[in-house]
Amino acid sequence: MNRIVLRSSLLLASLALTACAGHPPSRPAADPVASTPVPFVAPSRLSAGAPEGTETPAGWFRAGREAAIARGADRAKARNLILFIGDGMGPTTVAAARILHGQRQGRTGEETQLSFERFPALALSKTYNTDLQTPDSAGTMTAMASGLKTLAGVLGVDQTIRRGRCENIEAASHPSLFDFADGADMASALVTTTRITHATPAALYAHSPDRNWEGDAAMPESARAAGCTDLAAQLIAHQDRGGPQIVLGGGSANFIGPDVHPVGRRADGRNLIEEWTQRHPGGHFVLKREELLALPADGQRVFGLFTPSHMSYELDRENGHAADEPGLAEMTRFSLQRLQADGRPYLLVVEGGRIDHAHHAGMAQRALVDTIALAEAVAVADELTSADDTLIVVTADHSHAFNFVGYPPRGNDILGLVRDFNGQPLRDLGGRPYTTLSYANGPGAGQPTLEGDSDTRHADFRQPALFALESETHGGEDVAVYARGPGSEAVRGSIEQHVIFHILTQAQPTLRAAVAERLEELSP
Repeated sequence: MNRIVLRSSLLLASLALTACAGHPPSRPAADPVASTPVPFVAPSRLSAGAPEGTETPAGWFRAGREAAIARGADRAKARNLILFIGDGMGPTTVAAARILHGQRQGRTGEETQLSFERFPALALSKTYNTDLQTPDSAGTMTAMASGLKTLAGVLGVDQTIRRGRCENIEAASHPSLFDFADGADMASALVTTTRITHATPAALYAHSPDRNWEGDAAMPESARAAGCTDLAAQLIAHQDRGGPQIVLGGGSANFIGPDVHPVGRRADGRNLIEEWTQRHPGGHFVLKREELLALPADGQRVFGLFTPSHMSYELDRENGHAADEPGLAEMTRFSLQRLQADGRPYLLVVEGGRIDHAHHAGMAQRALVDTIALAEAVAVADELTSADDTLIVVTADHSHAFNFVGYPPRGNDILGLVRDFNGQPLRDLGGRPYTTLSYANGPGAGQPTLEGDSDTRHADFRQPALFALESETHGGEDVAVYARGPGSEAVRGSIEQHVIFHILTQAQPTLRAAVAERLEELSP
């Protein structure tokens, strides 16, 4: 047995051990937006009221670049770029998370600041997709990754495509931040707590008319026959062309079939993990936290898939249920130290992805603790880099139907019941106590009367919801953008979401030139 096959066999044995090692289920398992059909909206309706020529791929791209230049981003000289995405981290989530963070430290909480709230630059980002008022992560991350707005549910393609249809996929595809970084000879890394094939990370390397096609088994036969490729396979192919050199997250099941291990979901017989190790014989594929942290500083590629599906919630990690998984701050530190050792300018994209999943399940505590974990990862990046040469941008792809209400006194338990100044629960018109945090919709509707704060502090407690839905929905309000470093002065006012891409690329001189060339290609 040759060295590569032996190494692959050992890795797959490790995968089997990991899958059987008692990982708790990553609650919730549901991926609600991914499974919800998005109606097609006729282009004539989409462009109604918009200036002629603006709602085209070239129009979005040109307008985004012009907005970034008008804000002075092109006068910056950033060497390195770091983008943090808190998936679903809307303004209410940030406010509640800062209070929880402070209360965990024994303070009243309201006066607390999360790490990125100390950054000097602040803007509001409009998150709508070209077809939806309240967006999904595929369209919003494509805007930030590729510099133009697009439909909900599609990845790395513009709005000329039809969701689920493979026709014209090549013509509708657009390069991402990682593609531009490769052209500029920048080192790069991608970190997430979701499956690496989930919508937000996939928008950085894939071109697909449907975010659901994470593995080949999820694709209809017609799509495969038309030449579309699943997202896991696209990641492996993208690695052949260049960056990111470091890829860390969950989702190993989409890379192997059940013939390799029962968790595998592939139906085509391909073992993408083995293919990666064969194509990158000097690289490191890891499945556990201790393997990642023990890697030599040899400058080789790193591919880490720590769970078959999404990684665990930070609250579960704190409770000792995910010892084999690295935390978001650990993965950020590892990636930055490795990128800095490379010596080239670099691009790092980090997603705190499970904030979104916890909100969909109506579990505010999990969402807030994951938000705190993202803030800790941002603090690591702030510590390890200089504002003289590194632009850090922190934002969300969208918000949630999440409420913070009820006149609780200062210092009231943010996860608890609304109480008066004597500590007695306030009650609704039906005589029932209610919580400070709630949802406009979701699975928390119709709960029995709460007995006390001990109920609301349970890890699996679902905050009350007004309208009963299987899964809570996204919110359509603007989200905040925080920044520091060269080019951060451009982060101000109200901006379209795809302008974030252009602020990043205009702030880095080599990328600035590449974007100008790309605009010439798009223009008629």
